Amino acid sequence: QVRLVESGGGLVHPGGSLRLSCEASGLILSYYNVAWFRQAPGKELEFVADITWNGVSSDYADCVMGRFTISRDNTKSAVFLQMINLKPEGTAVYYCNKRTGGFLPWGQGTQVTVSS
Repeated sequence: QVRLVESGGGLVHPGGSLRLSCEASGLILSYYNVAWFRQAPGKELEFVADITWNGVSSDYADCVMGRFTISRDNTKSAVFLQMINLKPEGTAVYYCNKRTGGFLPWGQGTQVTVSS
């Protein structure tokens, strides 16, 4: 059974930083292009960033460009999202999933709250 597990969220002040992690059981995450998504209260799921299976290429939503960095460690089958200079509008539940070829069952996500 495939299971995605996101972690690393928390409560931070505006301008703060967090590093999210994504791991999977039941499949080898290293084989896939992976993306981070987020869903803010009352809003639809939105794309945040993605990275190719080999880590060579990545892409970002305009609203996080220059502040978020996606990376991966295929030796650990993990994908990360380093977030700096967080803004209140970054408050959301963050999820990881495949970027192409259809979504896997969604994990529980990790809550990020940016508030003073």
